[in-house]
Amino acid sequence: MSGHVLALSGGVGGAKLAAGLAAVLPPERLTIAVNTGDDFEHLGLTICPDIDSVVYALVGLNDTQRGWGVTGETWQAMAMLKALGEKGWFNLGDRDLGMHIARSWRLRGGESLSEVTARLTRGLGIAHPVVPMSDDPLRTQVLTEAGWTDFQRWFVELQCGPELKGIRFAGAPGAAPAPGLLAALERPDLAAVVLCPSNPFLSVDPILAVDGVRDRLLSLQVPRIAVSPLVGGKAVKGPLSKLLAERGQGEDNIAIAKHYGPLVGHMVIDSGDARDEPGLRALGLEVVVMPTLMKQAEDRARLAQAVLRAAGLEQD
Repeated sequence: MSGHVLALSGGVGGAKLAAGLAAVLPPERLTIAVNTGDDFEHLGLTICPDIDSVVYALVGLNDTQRGWGVTGETWQAMAMLKALGEKGWFNLGDRDLGMHIARSWRLRGGESLSEVTARLTRGLGIAHPVVPMSDDPLRTQVLTEAGWTDFQRWFVELQCGPELKGIRFAGAPGAAPAPGLLAALERPDLAAVVLCPSNPFLSVDPILAVDGVRDRLLSLQVPRIAVSPLVGGKAVKGPLSKLLAERGQGEDNIAIAKHYGPLVGHMVIDSGDARDEPGLRALGLEVVVMPTLMKQAEDRARLAQAVLRAAGLEQD
């Protein structure tokens, strides 16, 4: 059986699986829709962290040691900016700056984020469609004791330190699905939806907050598979473990499954979390237990193939 796959991705973990899916599926069978709730303006530039993580992973430029940005990066421009008295809490490498400059001036010239993203991916030789969740601004904001703040300031500048008491998505309702996401959702040959191993609250929920997306996904009669971001009961990157603990929901896959609710019917979990399998099955989920840590390209491809098998799909 063949068919089209829609992957919903956030940052680092999601980008790795997106790259794995792109390695085993031809471009005409895959759409990668990316969270833009993290996007923000910095030093006059439009920064799209999750789109860039996916793009860099697809083209093999991602820095796997640092976990973000471009491999082999240098920091001369950032050093000069700091010497000039500009804020340096969000580091922009020299190669990374090329991406932000290209995006920003094209946006200012009137192109949509979808158009700009397509232009940038073509320039890097990426054939698989990478699409933003929306061309409209939808921004993730978090509530701490100090009040509401943009996600990136809490995540990067404050290092996730303050306890997170709430999450909201400024601009929703009102943010329409980007054309690429809408087209994928309406494809007659759509055969599966994959929720990549990204933070459910901070990376996937913004995509679901785009007008009509959650309802459309719920109406689809296709497998919807979530790949857990937990490995051995902990998040590999990011604040998910801290967030689960602070919400008192349990630091396991049961909490993630309950958060997604009827949105997913399958979960792929790490072998180190096999203890969660009975509880997940009790919730009515199909479960695949396997190593999910993606250190090498082979790991990404193996996990992607397992996801496709769970969806009943074959690779070309």
